[in-house]
Amino acid sequence: MAKHWWKALAVLLLLYTIIAGFLVKIPVIENNEQSTRNLFFHVPMWISMYTLFTISVVNSILYLGKYDLRKDILASCAANVGVLFGVMGFVTGSVWATYTWGGTLTSDPKQISTAVALLIYLAYLVLRMSVTDIDKRARVSAIYNIFAFALLIPLTYIIPRMVDSLHPGSATSPGFRGKDTSGTLMMVFYPAFTGWTLLGVWIYTLRVRYKRLELKNIFK
Repeated sequence: MAKHWWKALAVLLLLYTIIAGFLVKIPVIENNEQSTRNLFFHVPMWISMYTLFTISVVNSILYLGKYDLRKDILASCAANVGVLFGVMGFVTGSVWATYTWGGTLTSDPKQISTAVALLIYLAYLVLRMSVTDIDKRARVSAIYNIFAFALLIPLTYIIPRMVDSLHPGSATSPGFRGKDTSGTLMMVFYPAFTGWTLLGVWIYTLRVRYKRLELKNIFK
């Protein structure tokens, strides 16, 4: 049981996030009002997504080094869970936009570029399903995965910070940290991103275990 301590930690942190996230007194920041609580869910889901996509691309690079199909499966599993958290992050962000920007889907640069990044990764999943030959699928998807990750950071982080945007953290809209003078938001935010990231990794390990049972000939 000692090796599963991080799973217990994930559960505790997420329970704390949910309870404190809805009960803690938060500062009023511009027109966000109570919707600021979404910070404890929306942003950590993106952090979990970044973590899983990083695990995925590292395994794709390792696959291209030795053509070990086990690395390809690990890359695929991480990408699948990463897309799940990416979609949840996009949905929670769109709901937040409904109450603060006046529309669920807007012309905000970060929302558009993030949607493009997710579509690129969804195309990765479709690509894997469309190629039947295992070795060819592994090679093609590994190269595509590296391409997708190379676009992920510019699309979701660099470009939105260089242009005018309603999104906090952009060139013209500062983030919440400077206005969280009492540190209340960060008191919940840091446990939240740790908890959601651990949950993402947990789901990833479960998917890997399932694949190991499904593909016993590869995971000897």
